[in-house]
Amino acid sequence: MNNNLLQINKSKRLAVRGVLIALAMILSYVESLIPMDFLIPGAKLGLANIVTVFAVLFLGLKDALIIGVLRVILTTILFGNVVMMVYSLSGAVVSILMMNLCLRMKQFGIVGISIIGAVSHNAAQCAAAAVLIQNKNILGYIPLLLVFGVISGLLTGIVSSEVIKRLKNAQYLY
Repeated sequence: MNNNLLQINKSKRLAVRGVLIALAMILSYVESLIPMDFLIPGAKLGLANIVTVFAVLFLGLKDALIIGVLRVILTTILFGNVVMMVYSLSGAVVSILMMNLCLRMKQFGIVGISIIGAVSHNAAQCAAAAVLIQNKNILGYIPLLLVFGVISGLLTGIVSSEVIKRLKNAQYLY
């Protein structure tokens, strides 16, 4: 992946971060309106992962972590609770680190990076829940969450790939 956005100056980088945080928050809110708990408790589509994939690919690890952490904190303040923040932060940080690792390995495309991000996000959230509620039985959800993570990661990866392709075609990404 060509990280040309790494060359932007500090003020533009701050503006890009702000726009991406706002976009991720909007996607998180929209996602909260879609009932998914009937499938797997706590399961979500991961629409904000579209923004995270973009940030990892074009802005780098530091900016992706800033965007991911601030999105979780601000979304929690507006729509959630502290327990949700612990789960979301663990998932966001682990998934960003894993996506960055996959990007550096240069073995995965955009869809593969998105799938790894979704799967690692779900696994980290499940592990955080097991620690927080002190019940290892919750780890029994991991197989279901991994399957759901592959499906949601595939879908958000396809969308991410299409968004990036269109941004390149419109010459927003050089």
